[in-house]
Amino acid sequence: MSGCCSTRGCDEFFSDDVARRDARRYRRRGLDANAQRLVDFVRHEGVDDRTVLEVGGGVGAIQLELLRAGAAATVNAELSAAYEPYATELANEAGLGSRSERRILDFAKQGNEIEAADVVVLHKVVCCYPDYETLVSAAASHAKHELALTFPRDVVWMRFGFAAMNLFQRMRRRSFRVYLHPPAAVLAVAREHGLEPASHHRGFVWEFAGLARHEKGDASVPGSTKATFEGCRDA
Repeated sequence: MSGCCSTRGCDEFFSDDVARRDARRYRRRGLDANAQRLVDFVRHEGVDDRTVLEVGGGVGAIQLELLRAGAAATVNAELSAAYEPYATELANEAGLGSRSERRILDFAKQGNEIEAADVVVLHKVVCCYPDYETLVSAAASHAKHELALTFPRDVVWMRFGFAAMNLFQRMRRRSFRVYLHPPAAVLAVAREHGLEPASHHRGFVWEFAGLARHEKGDASVPGSTKATFEGCRDA
């Protein structure tokens, strides 16, 4: 990928300080509400003995929670190497290191180097990639059953916030940028790969979508949370 998604750009932003802070926060507080919503969706759809692929999983907090919930194994595809020592330490502390694999690569370009998984997770990652179509397409094609993702809402206050953040990055002569992609367009890419919305939540800043793969000719998604979550809103 180009722009912010070069290794150099991401390493500038996702530094050792950021990784250490994220690990400390997870130890103290666990998952935040957005990450917990994603884990709850995967658990509801069924996680026992399933494989999980997370793209840009940072210190691996979501992966650890899914492993504890019964997932068989997880793989993390990460651009920034800064997270690796902290993720390894957390996994070993939990006794889950043997079931957790981590890869440093550009998933949008090198996704073919990683096997498909039952569940694919993209948590607060789409906004870091200029080419969301390639990224989401790669993620959707790797998802055997479910794709769960969070992305920023396309609303006025977010546009101002992202513009301010990118201006600050330019002033610091940093190459990292954030991108506010249209949520409908993001989900349309996933739907092109046979995934259909099963769960949705829209908060003040972040939007969550859980998608499930339909069996051919089946109009429903077994275990779907659509009726429970569709239209749900945060303050």
